[in-house]
Amino acid sequence: MPQHASPAPPDSRRRWRQGFDWAFRSRETGAVAIVQVPNLPLVLFLLLRTAQALLSPSGAVGDALHWAGTAALVWWAVDEVLRGVSPFRRALGAVTLGVVLLGAIR
Repeated sequence: MPQHASPAPPDSRRRWRQGFDWAFRSRETGAVAIVQVPNLPLVLFLLLRTAQALLSPSGAVGDALHWAGTAALVWWAVDEVLRGVSPFRRALGAVTLGVVLLGAIR
């Protein structure tokens, strides 16, 4: 006969919920803030990198699309680090900024 896992005790669920709220809820509105729309720097990044991928330009145009896309992503990441409405958003900005900077120095 299979055994079923017992539900988490109320204390455990409460702690998990508090952790979720701390990480993902906006300190300003109380709403869950994982994605925010509109997000101009992120939209620019996606448009520039999509244009780069679809058009496959070489030379100065390709370089301009690449670096403009990178600049838009850095703009987004720095904005999240400085003004992110939740710890998750600030951490996501910091990790993204770190990855971009590591890629730039390689």
